Amino acid sequence: MLLNAPNLVTYLRIFLIPAFVIAYYLPYRDAHALAMWLFVLAAVTDWLDGYLARKLDQLSAFGAFLDPVADKLMVAAALLLLVADADVRAQVLDARVFTVVVLVIIGREITVSALREWMAEVGKRKSVAVSIMGKLKTVSQMIAIPFLLYGKPFMKVNLFVLGEALLYLAAGLTLWSMVMYLRAAWPELIRPRSMR
Repeated sequence: MLLNAPNLVTYLRIFLIPAFVIAYYLPYRDAHALAMWLFVLAAVTDWLDGYLARKLDQLSAFGAFLDPVADKLMVAAALLLLVADADVRAQVLDARVFTVVVLVIIGREITVSALREWMAEVGKRKSVAVSIMGKLKTVSQMIAIPFLLYGKPFMKVNLFVLGEALLYLAAGLTLWSMVMYLRAAWPELIRPRSMR
């Protein structure tokens, strides 16, 4: 069903992506704070749609497809905003390292999505199901990104530096979880396939 409650929440998350991008570029002093809060709202909807799907027994194939797509679009949009921002590049420890970290995170998402799709085709989708490493990676980047979007100290805590450290942690967890998924899929990846 395309219009059940969990899917409507996922649609909201997709709508919030251009909203936080626009907010980030608004010519106002608190534009980045607004973008941060819109991102946080979008991140909360990620938890909410899954909760509603289970609570209301409204799990659907369409929702299972759309939810991770919305998540990846949201994270990629935020990371690209940060990499494109000259002020952010001036604050990070090394702009080149920061760019590579963003590429690693986005590249991993593309790789693991393709791997899961391929494993589903050969009937082995469960062997590359979400792991604890993948969940820790998600938590780390979902905390890091709002701190980086906000970009200012809060109550004498330098949220930007904390966000940068958490993003580097997320990149490490990203690589680790990708290796785990590839190891789980490796027997299928090297198995000869008969030509049809």
